[in-house]
Amino acid sequence: MFDIIRRPIISEKAMGMGHNRQYVFEVAPNSNKIDIKKAVEELYEVEVQSVRTLNMKGKNKSRFTKKGLMKGHTALRKKAYVTLKEGFVIEIVSGAQEE
Repeated sequence: MFDIIRRPIISEKAMGMGHNRQYVFEVAPNSNKIDIKKAVEELYEVEVQSVRTLNMKGKNKSRFTKKGLMKGHTALRKKAYVTLKEGFVIEIVSGAQEE
């Protein structure tokens, strides 16, 4: 399960979604919604209502160095937006919230 959920995403937007019982995680690119749901339920001992996924393409990057122009790209990422059932909270992600 630790290879499916890579890390919770802690951003201003993601923290604001915690009031609606929604949390954002970076997940493995080859995982599906069923695997993500099982992993979140086992790791955080909560019940998941729904899972939405999002594939983020890598961005092209270039920079000038002494050897000339170097081109590359950032890695592909996959996010999962997880909505919990009523009465469940993930304390690790929502720890910064004040209710």
